[in-house]
Amino acid sequence: MTDKSFAGVIRHSLPLLLLIASLSACARETPVAPAAAPSAKPAASAAAPAAPAGAAAATALKGDGDLAAAAATQQEGADVAAASDSGETQLERIAVLPAEGQLPGGKWTAGTNYRVVSPSQPTSVAPGKIEVIEFFWYGCPHCFALDPAIGSWLKNKPPYIEFVRVPVTWSEVHRAHARLFYTLKGLGKGDELHGKVFAEIHVNHQPLYAPGDPLQTQREQLQFAKDNGVSEADFTKAYTDFGVQTALARADDLVRRYRIDAVPTFVIAGKYETDLAMAGGEANLFQLINDLAASEKHH
Repeated sequence: MTDKSFAGVIRHSLPLLLLIASLSACARETPVAPAAAPSAKPAASAAAPAAPAGAAAATALKGDGDLAAAAATQQEGADVAAASDSGETQLERIAVLPAEGQLPGGKWTAGTNYRVVSPSQPTSVAPGKIEVIEFFWYGCPHCFALDPAIGSWLKNKPPYIEFVRVPVTWSEVHRAHARLFYTLKGLGKGDELHGKVFAEIHVNHQPLYAPGDPLQTQREQLQFAKDNGVSEADFTKAYTDFGVQTALARADDLVRRYRIDAVPTFVIAGKYETDLAMAGGEANLFQLINDLAASEKHH
């Protein structure tokens, strides 16, 4: 193999290697202090909120060079989140709900199966509707694995539940995928192509992201869109549309306000947070979401 062709192979493979490295965990952890070893984690602060159960098992990748840099994409933006931990408007999680606020029947335990968000946050749904947000990332294998179950639940969910997907925006790679999500949504192709984006990344091993190269990222995402029936002109117009910028800014705000540090995470009615680990599996997750929504509906 010539030097030129070898360089081409490396250049072609690097984005996939970087994305594979970042897939080792779908959690954003607090960054390590500069003097610490790469695998070290900072001591937990007594005032720090408990991390979601799904994030507890997540570990930082160890390595050097480009793979270590890829793992670091999971850390970007943590300084901003840490800076937002103070202030009167900061959300704080509490371990348990008052007795009168817990679900009846004792099937679910506050602080174990779900957390309460305090103060509760306003939602963007019509009166009589209960908002359920899924915070997700297209590069997360857990989000990919759960997505078919979400599709089945959506077909049978109570009619008063309004489901909203919000992509996390922690770092460059997360934000690139979030822009693709909102671009497709703006084109009216969000529901149609949502599963295909997951498949392109996790089945076809095309990351739809070029590290440090926004133009190449846009070209790769454009090619995906063209392969799925979207014209170049339509995609390009939507990609740079002010509505996409506005949606990204709102996603930033929601991720910060709810202090989302792992995906997939679900927030119900602006008041309750849960995930797969807390609920105890897929079947329990959707029953818990339904029960929390029903409790709020009939409150």
